[in-house]
Amino acid sequence: MIVGIGTDLASIDRIAATLHRFGDRFRQRVFTETELSQADRRQDVVGTLARRWAAKEACAKALGTGLRMGIAWREMAVSNLPGGQPTLHLTGWAAHRLNALTPPGHDAVVHVSLTDDPPWAQAFVVIEARPRGTVEKAQNGAPTPEWGP
Repeated sequence: MIVGIGTDLASIDRIAATLHRFGDRFRQRVFTETELSQADRRQDVVGTLARRWAAKEACAKALGTGLRMGIAWREMAVSNLPGGQPTLHLTGWAAHRLNALTPPGHDAVVHVSLTDDPPWAQAFVVIEARPRGTVEKAQNGAPTPEWGP
């Protein structure tokens, strides 16, 4: 079942201006070391960071809080699976909020999709609650169960 949906559209130019104005202060406040090193290895550093910014905004919306209730930017970390698919890892209060959204007997799966078409970067986040035990099977390549009657 879907327990949260969030989307965000970020201006790449605005992120570039913020990086220029605040530099490392902004980078360290918003992004994890892994996110920063990954962006620094890419040709389009600003676009990479803008997509991750959008993912964090979308995740906060999917959690139903925005950036309230103590959720910090760095508690929502974007990385990529070996095949390139983006993924979100939540820690701290963001993970606590995710657990609170997840019904008993279920495990949460956070889906994220990133795209850009300069000057815009966009992210969608969907939080899914799956019956306990089906997440590991799906991640290991086993077919996911049929939902519904």
